[in-house]
Parts: sequence; C-alpha cells; structure tokens
Amino acid sequence: MASLTPGLAAAFARAALANVTREYPRKLDHLLAAAPGDLTPHTIHPAFYGSYDWHSAVHMHWLLVRVLRNQPGLAEAPAIVRVLDAHLGRQAIAAERAYFEAPGRRTFERPYGWAWLLELQAETLRLARDREDARRWAAALQPLAGYLAGRMRAFLAEAPYPIRSGMHPSTAFACILALDYARVAEDRALAAEVGSAARRWHLADRNAPLAYEPSLADFLSPALTEAQLMREVLPPNEFRPWLDAFLPAGLGPLATPPVVPDRTDAQFAHLDGLSLSRAWALRRLGDAVPGGASAADAHLGAGLPQATGGDYVGEHWLASFAALALGDVP
Repeated sequence: MASLTPGLAAAFARAALANVTREYPRKLDHLLAAAPGDLTPHTIHPAFYGSYDWHSAVHMHWLLVRVLRNQPGLAEAPAIVRVLDAHLGRQAIAAERAYFEAPGRRTFERPYGWAWLLELQAETLRLARDREDARRWAAALQPLAGYLAGRMRAFLAEAPYPIRSGMHPSTAFACILALDYARVAEDRALAAEVGSAARRWHLADRNAPLAYEPSLADFLSPALTEAQLMREVLPPNEFRPWLDAFLPAGLGPLATPPVVPDRTDAQFAHLDGLSLSRAWALRRLGDAVPGGASAADAHLGAGLPQATGGDYVGEHWLASFAALALGDVP
C-alpha cells in the first residue's frame, strides 16, 4: 500500500511552500457592496493569499502541517515552520475572521472552505501534541476555527437537503472534514450536527446513480463521498446493509480512473483530483466495497504523478488530495 514517503513529502512540501506565498494569479470571490478599497490578495487575506484562491491556500497550509507531522526530519521542515509562523499568527487570522464577519459574507467559502479551515485546525491540533510551535499556530487559528464551526453547525441544522455535487458545494465532503475537526477538537455539538444531517439526508438513499459519474469538472465522486460520510456516522451493523443497498452492483464505472482531456484547463484538471479523492474514499471504505483495493490503487496510480510538476491549474491544489489519498486520517 502506497504511503507518504519522505520523497513524496518533500515534493509536496516544495509545491505547497511555493504556492502559499504566491500572490498571483489570484481568483477573488469578493462581493462588492460599495466602491472597492485595496483588493490586493495579501491585504484582504493576510494568511491565505496564495495558491490561486482562498480554499486552496487553506488546504495547502494543511498540507504543510500534514507533512511536518508525518515527516518532521525533512530538509524542508525549517522553511515550513517559517511560513507557518508568518501566516498563522494571531493578527493575520483575526483579519481572516473579520473578513467572514463583514456584511454580505454569509456564504463566502461555504461549505468547502469552511471545512478545509476546520481540517487545517484538526491537523494542527494533532501536531500540537508534540510541538510548541504547533500549539502557537493552533491557538491563533482557534478563533476562526471556532467561529466557522459555529457557522457549520447552523448551516447543517437548517439545511433540509444535501448538495450532491462532485465539486466545492458537496455537503458530504464538508461533513467528513468537519467531523474530523469535531472529534479532534472535542466539539461534540458539531459532531452531533454532522451525524444528524447525514442521517436526515442520506439514510434512505438507495441505488446510487453511478452511470451519471463523473461530470466533466468533478474532483469528488458524489456516491463515494456520501458512502465515506456514512461510514463515519453509522455503526458497522448499520453501515454495511446501508452500503449494500446504496451500491448494490458494486463500483461499476467508478472502478475506472477518469480520462483527463487537457491538464492545462482548470476545470478538466479537476479530474486528476477525482482520481485522488476516489482513491482516498476507496481506501477508507476498505473491504466493504468488493474490488475497492484494486480500484484505489488504479486511481492513485493515475492521479499521483499529476500532483506536482504540472501546470499551475493543477499544482496549486492537487498535492493536498494526494496527501489525503496516502494518509491515515481523516
């Protein structure tokens, strides 16, 4: 079984270090309610100004923390610490929270960016068990993480339906990351809300429409991501019959990695992420899915070579999903 080796960790670290400090090109998601002030990325997002967009900057910071926790002896470790010290300070994170609290920002980065910020904090809290500098980063992040955890709870409580998407709006993906944070941070209210929402949305789901996957810009499998969420919230004696009814014919077309027509196209490049996120889901579903192990290996083999060294439309984010596919948690 492939794992996050020192060589891969070093390559991922170099990609993340370059990306989180690269201010341009930048895709801004910014509602103008009046004449704009200074909209330079570093000004409005002093912590998460790199990696093309806000959520990618967040999960590339997560990647740096993940690498540091798994491979602390890397030559890149001192550079990782310097960047995290510079970006995950109290003042920078306070400015990030203030951005969320401003009028008109109710849906900014909901739910994908919220979930990745929570997952960044979860990984930082894990690292903080052994490192003083990580305890400092976790303390700085906590006001924003706690605030977004509250927003996530409220969103899940009021949402009567899931978002069954293979892209950023996916509620199942957001719930998986939010639940990981809730368990690490001992946020029992958020964990309960995730469980309640997952059951309300998905417990009666049957016969997942696998023939409809993938859509051209998917980087998540709606079916496998949902199954992964239900694995997290259902006890084994409930999950297995649920999965048998949800995937009665097995993986079908989901066993085959997607075709990527053009890796310089930002949306087509999502399909490399789909290979990696499917590998992550299949590895976590384990032997509950017949043929899942071989399908996971096939998807990892297709996606992993694209994680670094390619066009910026993929390199600004793919290594994070490769690390998920190679890791033990969440």
